[in-house]
This record gives sequence, C-alpha cells and structure tokens, in this order.
Amino acid sequence: MLRVLWTGTFYSLASVAGAGEFRLEMPVDCDLGETCFIQQYVDHDEGPGALDFTCGPLVYDTHTGTDFALPSLVAMQTGVDVLASAAGTVRGVRDGMRDVIFSSENTNDIAGRECGNGVVLVHPGGWETQYCHLKNASVKVTVGQVVQAGDVLGQIGLSGQTEFPHLHLSVRRDGQHIDPFAPDPISECGEMPTQTLWEIPIDYVPGGIISAGFSDTVPEFADIKSGAASSPLVRDPDALVAWVYMFGGQRGDTLLLEIDGPNGVFHRARVPLDRTQAQLFRASGKRRPEEGWTSGPYSAFFRLIRDRAVIDERQLSITLP
Repeated sequence: MLRVLWTGTFYSLASVAGAGEFRLEMPVDCDLGETCFIQQYVDHDEGPGALDFTCGPLVYDTHTGTDFALPSLVAMQTGVDVLASAAGTVRGVRDGMRDVIFSSENTNDIAGRECGNGVVLVHPGGWETQYCHLKNASVKVTVGQVVQAGDVLGQIGLSGQTEFPHLHLSVRRDGQHIDPFAPDPISECGEMPTQTLWEIPIDYVPGGIISAGFSDTVPEFADIKSGAASSPLVRDPDALVAWVYMFGGQRGDTLLLEIDGPNGVFHRARVPLDRTQAQLFRASGKRRPEEGWTSGPYSAFFRLIRDRAVIDERQLSITLP
C-alpha cells in the first residue's frame, strides 16, 4: 500500500531558498529525443489556464510534475527503467495496479490511486521525489530501504490515471510542489530560470516528432501509439502513406511532407495545424499507380515548422521489392 502519494498542496511560486544543495539526476534510463521525450511540465499558471515554465503550452491545468514519456506501448513492454533521481529513503510504495489506458470506464477503479504504481523517496532538507505510473509488478524497492541516485525503482508503465506510458516525476519541498526546471519564480514570459535542480541541465523541447513510418493506408491513432502501425508493407501495396506522430503541436504550426522514390519526388503536402494538441498524428500519400510501384528505395521527409523555424525533422526509408 502506497503512503503519501498525492498531496492536496499545489506547487509553490515562492523562492526556493537553499535549492542549490539539492540536485536531481535523470529519472529514466532512456535517451531524451531518441527513445523518450518530455510530454508535459509543471503548471505555472495559478489561475484556470496552464503555462509551462517557458510560458509555453506543454502542460495542463494544475499539473504538478514532469512527464517523461515513451513513444509506444511496445517500448513500455520492452521495459524502460525508472531511476532514483537522488539518494534517499523509500517512504512509500504501491504495486499491483494494472497497466490500462485511462478512460471514463475505469475512473472508479483508480479513484484515490491516480498515481498508479509508484514510489516516494524522502531526502535531506525536506525534499521528496515521487515516481508515478510504474509498470505492474515492476517495483523493486520496499519501505525504509535506502537508495542511491541511479538505483532502479521500477519501470515505466501505464497504471493509474494516464493515457500513454510515462513516468510522472513530482518534486516537493516541505510539502510544496517545485518545478525542477524553474525552482524560483519567473516574473515574465520568456525569461529563463536563474537555476535548475538538474545535475546535468535538460534542454526544453517545445514539441517535435515522436515517430514516423510508412503504411498502405492511413493508420488508426491507437495503432500508432501502440507501435503496431510500423508493420512491414506487402509487395506492391494499394497505397504508400507516410505518417508522423508528434507531441506539443501548436495552432499555426505547419507540417511539410515529401515522399520520393526511384523516379524522384512524387508527393508533397503542406499540412497546417489548426489547434494545439498534446499528441497528434498526420498522414498523407498516394494510391498505387496503374503500372504498380517501381522497385527500389522510397523515403519520406517530415519538417515541423513554427514561426518560420524548423522545430523538428525526420527522415525514414524503405525498400519495395
């Protein structure tokens, strides 16, 4: 049974005196930007709106932690370790909750246990770190155990109130939530924090490409999120569709897509994003020509554009027999 997993206290915008003595290491055994990404940050808007520490939209109202997300359910099933961010003592654990995507149908099942499977560590100086949504049966520590930074606590899962596999890391001092990216208040949007709690600074990424692939039809979003959309194409498919899975898309962004083959570029698309979304996908392509597809290599190029600058880009290739 987990103790002290959620508190009613919202994060504090007060200055964090003495924060320099407390440092955090990466809480997930993955490569940011490659095998994982940060989906959401702490909410700095004390009203009904939501702003991350850059005054950007990678957050939702009252969100109190940092979400380290995986690109697919396949990645979760393969196993990605959750690590202690700092040396401390285990104050609480919970395990045994199923890895199930949150919906209205299972709201009652997780009431009071929104964190899912998790671990709480206490550290000197009134600090606590909390690790939520761990995989069922993955928790490796017990109450009272002393751990060092980098020790394995469990694995990223899908337990509790979550719609995608991720670690929700909360940081508290004396019961108040603290943003590890901006432990001191920021007076104006665009002003960079004067300090961070990260031992090795973590760059803020305002959105980007999670994964991309080819398909013979526009895939279902559920298949993209699970990893099933990346199955191999059959010979001479009915269509050649390039899809891209993104996070942090903002209204006004533009996705540029280009597909080429053995005979050169044969498809281009310019797709404006009409709303801000935490996660989204787009797909475009061409039906099989009457003469069939020419054997050889095919490539897709994606560029996500914001304010005339490239936020992220991706290229992938396949070979049709």
